Amino acid sequence: MVKQRQIFRFFLVLGIALLSLNYFTGTQGQESNPSGLALVAPIEGPIGPATVRYIKNAIEEARLQNAEILILRLNTPGGLVISTREIITAILDSPVPVIGYVAPSGAHAASAGTFIMYATHVAAMAPATNLGAATPVAIGVTPSGDPAPEEEGQGGDEENGAGEDQPTPSNAEALDRKSMNDAVAWIRSLAELRGRNADWAEAAVREAASLSANQALEQNVIEIIAVDLETLANSLDGLEVTLGRDVRVLNTKGISFSEFEPGVLTKILAIISNPNIALILMMVGVYGVFFEFANPGSIGPGVVGAIALILALYALNQLPLNTAGVILILLGIGFMIAEGFTPTMGVLGVGGLVAFVFGAAMLVDTDVPEFQMSWSVILGTAAVSGAVFILLMGFVWRAHRRPVATGAEHLMGAEAQVLEWRDKSGFVWAEGERWQARGTAPLKPGNTVKITALDGLTVVVGEIKKSSSGKSKKGA
Repeated sequence: MVKQRQIFRFFLVLGIALLSLNYFTGTQGQESNPSGLALVAPIEGPIGPATVRYIKNAIEEARLQNAEILILRLNTPGGLVISTREIITAILDSPVPVIGYVAPSGAHAASAGTFIMYATHVAAMAPATNLGAATPVAIGVTPSGDPAPEEEGQGGDEENGAGEDQPTPSNAEALDRKSMNDAVAWIRSLAELRGRNADWAEAAVREAASLSANQALEQNVIEIIAVDLETLANSLDGLEVTLGRDVRVLNTKGISFSEFEPGVLTKILAIISNPNIALILMMVGVYGVFFEFANPGSIGPGVVGAIALILALYALNQLPLNTAGVILILLGIGFMIAEGFTPTMGVLGVGGLVAFVFGAAMLVDTDVPEFQMSWSVILGTAAVSGAVFILLMGFVWRAHRRPVATGAEHLMGAEAQVLEWRDKSGFVWAEGERWQARGTAPLKPGNTVKITALDGLTVVVGEIKKSSSGKSKKGA
């Protein structure tokens, strides 16, 4: 009995020892191997439609690969408001924690970049970087610390003398104020969601305030300063982030990194979403289709024009367009084309050229420099359109001066050769056709006569210009 107990104890101790050894070995293995994947999505340059597609694809790829985190490495001067809103919505709905990281050193996240940083689950910056200057750029809005008109009168009529004597703001000022207040409310809501400094966020919008990395950390605008991705991953390890209703603890120590490459469609969109490229594509498309209709069967211009026009319309659909600009461009092109079919001595052509220039100048409704129309492109496309217009005018002018090639006018004064003749009527050969004819002079086959009039389908011939004893050309 004693032996049995000793044997039982021996095996019990041995089992515990083996389990302990297996536990510590497994723990060491977990610490030495990467715990997961961090997908890195570099964002360089202005925020636009291509950036939206790229970030959405990156979030989906991170989900499919079951990545631990998605790192948006930012270096941007800002971009379009509509694109920024789509990106922030995608980040807030992301099933994978999104980390905003302004890097490398010397990079910045201005304007739209600041909004994106505030939306991310964790915000980080590399040394010698900055963020801020998030004032919405619009007509009449300037980044200054001056209070808005409504703020000046907030102390009451007695204190500020505001009351009814205060001038009523213009429509432009009211629109600017609305845009400013909307941006402030937006960024404050993001700051409150992530537990960051909402007062500085408002200052970044109203006063275009900016912060360095160290200042941002001190003022609770970001959570981490990291010199590289490895340092960032080590700093993230153990942090809690909220995904919807769930709280997740990040396990990023020793994590592996994989850079997400944009797809072909994203690269194409990045090129054609430039409004200058889109305008050129639209012109190529319009004139390609026009020349195809003018010369049916040529195929080449029509194919190229159709492809260019589809790409242009797709790109323009991604941009904030000014409706008046689009209408003026289409009207201008229509006038210039109409000049070729309804000659007005240049009135339609010149008017169309002017409408096209004004429409192109106001085509994109944004003051973001990277998405504004270039005057060199506008004037260049206008010059090409003008050249097409001049070419059409020259063709029309030459057509007006060219002798009539068909109809009764063309037959007047033309020579004809008698095929058959009896008494005062017969048949003649004129302009490659057999005509019934009548006349007063005695004629015979082979005579050359002059057509003096056209009576229905019968030509009237006059005097004999020369005689010939040759054979009749009947049936020639």
